[in-house]
Amino acid sequence: MENKENIPGIPEETIISKIYQIRGQKVMIDRDLAELYNIGTKVLKQAVKRQIERFPEDFMFEMTDDEFQNWRSQFVTSNQDRMGLRYAPYCFTEQGVTMLSCILNSKKAIETNIRIIRVFTKMREMLMTHKDILLKLEKFEQQIGRNTDNIQVIFKALKQFLNQPVEPRHQIGYKRNSEK
Repeated sequence: MENKENIPGIPEETIISKIYQIRGQKVMIDRDLAELYNIGTKVLKQAVKRQIERFPEDFMFEMTDDEFQNWRSQFVTSNQDRMGLRYAPYCFTEQGVTMLSCILNSKKAIETNIRIIRVFTKMREMLMTHKDILLKLEKFEQQIGRNTDNIQVIFKALKQFLNQPVEPRHQIGYKRNSEK
């Protein structure tokens, strides 16, 4: 069996930077995948269209115009550049990326897919590992929400003390002979 580390490829950070959250799913867009596979976006789209039956909606979908505009507005780019996109991109879920390796049958595509799937798997494992922390944070947030009124009462009382005039106090303690 081949060692994970021996597969040449793309750094995890590069892959992670190309994963977006769209329609509540983690997806990669056609342009980024084409770049990773070292092929043209048009070539990738044509390959997908030739075997579209392999890509149901939960594997791949096309961004709506509103999603496309919103997605592009998240990145500061000029209108001319359009991030290299003239048409709404295809968005591939983890299963869709896996299916791409079946239709893009090159060594580069297979190696790239292995890297991408490992990153998706690692992200899912991290989420599951840290799920208990997320649940505790959510519980803490709910407790804070319930105690907001009490906290406001405390701050109001503290402000009243701050607004009261300070009267000079009589010093107490021992007096030395030199202080008399």
